[in-house]
Amino acid sequence: MIEANQLSKYFGERAAIRDLTFAIASGEVVGLLGLNGAGKTTTLRVLSCLLLPTAGTVRVDGIEVTEDPYAVRRKIGFLPDLPPLYPEMTVGGYLGFAARLRQVPSREVPARVAEAEDKTALRDMHREVIGELSHGYRQRVGLAQAIVHKPALLILDEPAAGLDPAQIVEMRHLLRGLRGEHTVLISSHFLTEISQTCDRLLVIHDGELVGQGTEAELASSMGQGGRTIEVEVRGQPADIAARLAALPGVTRAQIRSPGEATTVWTISASADIRAEVARLLVSCGCDLLRLEARTSASLESIFMAMTHKPAGGPQ
Repeated sequence: MIEANQLSKYFGERAAIRDLTFAIASGEVVGLLGLNGAGKTTTLRVLSCLLLPTAGTVRVDGIEVTEDPYAVRRKIGFLPDLPPLYPEMTVGGYLGFAARLRQVPSREVPARVAEAEDKTALRDMHREVIGELSHGYRQRVGLAQAIVHKPALLILDEPAAGLDPAQIVEMRHLLRGLRGEHTVLISSHFLTEISQTCDRLLVIHDGELVGQGTEAELASSMGQGGRTIEVEVRGQPADIAARLAALPGVTRAQIRSPGEATTVWTISASADIRAEVARLLVSCGCDLLRLEARTSASLESIFMAMTHKPAGGPQ
C-alpha cells in the first residue's frame, strides 16, 4: 500500500525527514513513533499529498504521489492532529458534506454517512451540532469524515490526543474495528495504545528511521529480546518448578501469586515456548486456565533506547 524510498523533506537547509525507506502492506495497522519534532507529522503530510517531498519517492497503492496527487488523495482518509470540523454544522450534515467532497455519488451518500456513524458510535449524534459536542465526540466525527468514502489507506495523526482515559479506551476499540477494512497508519505519543492497536512499528528520530518491525523484533535489535510467559493453573505437582525450569530456553520460572485454588507462574524464556509450557503443565495433571506471552522489554524501554533518551532522564 505504501512504498517509500529514500524519502526526504527539507525546509530551507533543515531536514525534517531524511532518507526514509519503508513499506506497508495492504491491511496492516502500523504505528509511527517519535519524539516531538522527530518528523512524524511531516511524513504523514507527504503521504497525504499536503507537502511535496524534496527528494526520494513514495507510492500509495502503486501511484507516485508527485505524479498524480489527486488519485492518491481519493485513496486516502486523513485525520490530522486538529480535526477539520465545521462547528456550526450537524454531525450528519458535515459527514454528508465530507462524502460529497470525496466524490461519493449522491445516491450513496446517506448510506455512507450511516455506515461511518455506526463504525464510530455516532448514530445518536446525527442531528447534534458539532460545536456543542465534547472533545471525545469531536474526535469521533474527525475519524468518521476520514472513513466516510471507504478509503484504502487511513492516516491518523494523534487520534487520541486530548482524550481522557475512558475516551482513549473507546478510541482504541474504534480503531480495532477498522482492522481488515483499511490499511491504517497511526502516529501517536500513547505507547500503550500503539502497542495494543498496531501490528508493526516505525520509529523516527531526528528525521531518520531508526527502527521498524514488531515489538519483539525491535526488542531483539536493541539487545532486549526474550519473552515472559504468564500462566495460571489449577493444581500444584511437587516437582513442577524444576520441570518448568528444565525446559529448553527457560531462564527463570517463579510463582508470582500462589492462591488457594490457583497458581500464577511467570516464566522467562529466550524464545516462544508457549506450546512446550502448555504440554508440560497438562501432562503434569494441571488444569491450564490462562497462558499469555509478551516481550520482556516494554515498548517504552525500546522507544527510549532507540531515541537515546534514558527512561526517567531529562527530556
